[in-house]
Amino acid sequence: MGGEGLTQATRVAILNANYIAKRLEGAFDVLYRGKTGRVAHECIIDTRPYAESAGVTVDDIAKRLIDCGFHAPTMSWPVAGTLMIEPTESETKAELDRFCDAMLAIREEIRDIEEGRIDKDNNPLKNAPHTVEDLVGDWDRPYSREQGCFPPGAFRVDKYWPPVNRVDNVWGDRHLVCTCPPMEDYAEAAE
Repeated sequence: MGGEGLTQATRVAILNANYIAKRLEGAFDVLYRGKTGRVAHECIIDTRPYAESAGVTVDDIAKRLIDCGFHAPTMSWPVAGTLMIEPTESETKAELDRFCDAMLAIREEIRDIEEGRIDKDNNPLKNAPHTVEDLVGDWDRPYSREQGCFPPGAFRVDKYWPPVNRVDNVWGDRHLVCTCPPMEDYAEAAE
């Protein structure tokens, strides 16, 4: 890329982060803006207020982003309960808009919980991510399959389908299970 290319890539990454921060303004608070109101190469979205107002955590939002076909941004760093979004210079405007549309739709789902239009415990955010089994199996949720499986921002064709629903992240972090063969198997193979 050379010096000129790296400088241009940096400019575009900063532009992309500021575009996201501006599109999400009013829906989510953006932390760490400079004197001019701009962010650096990342924007940090504060999701903490929604834990109190709707019982929605940063994990719920991250899992819902999976339904939209996005891997969650950096979670809870550098601030617990936030999403740090770092769009690179290679993201297209269409992809940035798709991400922003997904985040804005998630904010509307949070608002629906806050205003009592949907259940605080049985909703698309708390049940995310939704699998193919959810799409084709029995459906006993108080929202439509369409809303659960194809939220705004999700592709209808070539959609990513997670293999499992929600897992207990903390349990998994605290109970490491090694599925590797025992060391003896490696020793025998080496002989």
